[in-house]
This record gives sequence, C-alpha cells and structure tokens, in this order.
Amino acid sequence: MASLICTLRDHQDDVNWCAFSAKLLATCSGDKTLRIYNTDDFSELPFSPLTGHGYSVHCCCFSPCGQFLTSCSTDATTVVWSMVTGDIEAVLEHPGRSPVRICALSPDSVHMVSGASDGTLALWDFPSKRLSRTGGVSDTTMVACSFSPCSQMFMTGSTYGDLRLWDLELNPLLAEKNAHDLGVLCCSFAPSILSGGQVVQFRLASCGQDCRLKIWTLNKFTSGGFKMVLLHTLSDQTAPVLCCAYSSDGQLLVSGSVDKSVKVYDANNAVSLYTLNHHDRYVTACCFSPTSPLIATGSMDKSVNIWRLEDGCSGHGGKSLPEEASETPREGKAAAGRSRLLVADWSEGDVSEWLAEEGLGGLADKFRANNIDGAELLSLTKETLASELGIESVGLRGKLLRKVEELKSDSVCSGTPDEFLCPITRELMRDPVIAADGYSYEREAIESWVHTKNRSSPMTNLPLLTTLLTPNHTLKMAISRWKTSQ
Repeated sequence: MASLICTLRDHQDDVNWCAFSAKLLATCSGDKTLRIYNTDDFSELPFSPLTGHGYSVHCCCFSPCGQFLTSCSTDATTVVWSMVTGDIEAVLEHPGRSPVRICALSPDSVHMVSGASDGTLALWDFPSKRLSRTGGVSDTTMVACSFSPCSQMFMTGSTYGDLRLWDLELNPLLAEKNAHDLGVLCCSFAPSILSGGQVVQFRLASCGQDCRLKIWTLNKFTSGGFKMVLLHTLSDQTAPVLCCAYSSDGQLLVSGSVDKSVKVYDANNAVSLYTLNHHDRYVTACCFSPTSPLIATGSMDKSVNIWRLEDGCSGHGGKSLPEEASETPREGKAAAGRSRLLVADWSEGDVSEWLAEEGLGGLADKFRANNIDGAELLSLTKETLASELGIESVGLRGKLLRKVEELKSDSVCSGTPDEFLCPITRELMRDPVIAADGYSYEREAIESWVHTKNRSSPMTNLPLLTTLLTPNHTLKMAISRWKTSQ
C-alpha cells in the first residue's frame, strides 16, 4: 500500500526535478530556486531556498555522501552547493553558454556530466570542479543522463529519441537509435551489476514522448563490445512519460506522466504495483529515498507529494514519518495574495508592514529614512543594503534578499495567466516584445539572452534569423487590463 503523507507547496512555478539524499530532499523549479527539506519531518532548512540561478532550474542531484548538491539551469550554468551551509561552492559555465538541461554525478563522486540544449556534453572533474573534456551530438537537446553503477560510463537521452552510451573520454560506445519515438525524456540505471561468464550486465529504464516506459539490459562483453536488449515495454500511462527512477535496491521503478499519474512497478517482473493520482497537472519529477520507504513526486501544479510505501519494499527497513505528519498539506511560506505586480505599487508604509510580518521589523526605521517603497524594495542588492542602508550583518542581508526573492516569485502565482509571464524569467512582463521565433518575451530578458546565447531561440534553440524585436502592444494591454482587475 502507498499513502500520501505530506504535500509541499513552496515553489511558485513548475517543479522540474526532485532528489533525495540520506537525510535531505531537494526540489527545483521554474521559479529559479531550489528548496531543501529535512526528511525527518519535511521542514525546510534555514538556508532554503537557494537562489543562485538566473533562470529556470531544470535538474538537481546530490553527491553520494550528501555533502553537496548540484543544479543546472537555463542560465547555462551548473552550480555546486554546500549542504552544510547552503553556500555556493562553484559555478560551472557550460561551454558555448547553451542552456543546461541535465546534470548527473557518478556514484564514486569523481565525475559530473552536464548536457545542454545544443546537444553538447561537458565532463567535469568533480573534486576540483574543473572541466575535463567536451563532446556531444549536434542539432539535438540533451535531456536525460545517468551514470552506470560502476561510474565508468554513462547513458544520455535526447530529443532525437536515441539513447547513447559514453565512456569517460566522451567516446561513444553504443547508440540505440529511435529508442523512443519523438524523443527520450528521462533515463535511469538500476544500482545493481550482474556478472557471469563473459558478460557484465546492467539494467536501464527509459521513458519518452511515445508514452512508453522501457526496461533494457545493457550487456558489456569482455571483448569490449556492448549490446542493448529491450526486456519490457510498459504502456500503462496514456500520455508522454516524463520521468522515471529506480529504488536504491533496484527492486522498484517509478514513473510520472503527462496524464497526471504516478506508477510504481516491480522492476524485475515489470508488474504494476500502485497507481498514485494526486497531482492536478503533469508529473515532471519522481525519486526514491535511499534510506526510507518514501517516494517524492513533483508536478507542474507546483507541488511535491511525499508518499510512503507501507510495506517498506524500497530500502531496508527504513524509518517512517510520525503519524501527525500523515496527509498534512504544507503550504508555502510566501504571504498569500502578494504578487510582484502589487509589490511594485507598495507605499513606504506597506513596506514597513511587510518587514514586520516577516520578522524584520527592526529594519523599518532604516527603510523609512531612505524612502524605500515597493519599487525600491524589488531593486535592492547586497551592495545597496551594505553601502547605502548600512546593514552590516551578512545573515540579515541574506534573509532580507531571500524574502524579496519570494515576493518576486509570487508573480507566477496561480492567479497569473501563463501567457503573461516571460518564458525566460518566468516573471510578469512589463514591456513584452515579439522575437524572430514568434514568441513574446520581456524586452530586457530577450536582449540579454541574445547577447549571451549566440542568437539562439530560448524556446526552440534554433538560430534567430534576426535580432529585431517588435513591441507586442496587444499583450501589453491585456496585462494592463489584468493588473487593473486584481
């Protein structure tokens, strides 16, 4: 039996990925943040949310020891975070500055791979955080990656629909063409290795746009050759399958789909065990806890659900949550009803009231003395807080800026029509313009993108034929009418 024990609603946009360590859960989102929770009671850690990315965060993964977390983003970086302090340990810029869609750490913590929208792969030496080599496939987007349990090779999946096996020199070892029609969306190695005679055998799960979850055997021969064999094709979900993951013992497999369902399978026999239906939109992320019989699932409904397998068939007699936590939705910390649209119009008095509500009332006099209204509040930086407002405490400046970021993120609350949000920043547009790809963006965001992304479209990754931007007056008026109605 599987039961819902907790719902986390802190993100302000789609949840793109979730990952467990032995003691923590990490989630990342289109709201540009990562959130970190203690798996004892799913309370958020003091340094959460993490706010180092400039655009949507697509993927995150823990180092095996749990000391570090890596995340990658449309901002073309992979960031390494300390899970002791929440500080940034390193910012790794992807070669070519293309949006990074996937990142993965080897089980031995020696290597990290990042894959980008232009099809490139970057292999990093994780201890030194230095780039080792680059490779990839042109004219596609890397969207999936998983290291083998031996750490000596990794599999990638792309929008081409192929699965490719690479060694640590980024030499291609094997290509399974058209593994998923219309594109691969996720892949995951099982943690176990089977060895016998002349063959070493691995298991791999993959899913894609073809609405299929597939289980493969990857055979490595002593001669050095490789062969992939399709064992099972699971078609229980009725729409594209967006994510899949093995349990830490390799006995279970979980998948999430556009049909809003989560399926849990007996991985060895390819038999469906549970169907979990509690998300309102596409299920974009799923993972097992390595130490407890828990599954986390994330969705475009901006929530993360925590499920407990009552028979404890994942893990080895893992701990259970206290009963009082059972089926208790946990609402986000951001103040209800606030949005960036309204914050920009706040008076100095409104700002003072907000500071008091957030436990920062001691700063109210400084803010009033400097005539900080809503617009000024949204433009604060570490530098202005220190030099102009004289706030010396690093911790206090950090707390204030995190609260301001939450206000900014509220622009993507459920009441804001998605078409009013810039695809790059996921914030309400003030000066929408139409680019050569036909999409509308915030002028400042697309101008910055064009200058740093080699004139590629943020939505299609194809070259922009021109950098000419056309004001979208109709959209601007629609946003204005919506603003007046709020």
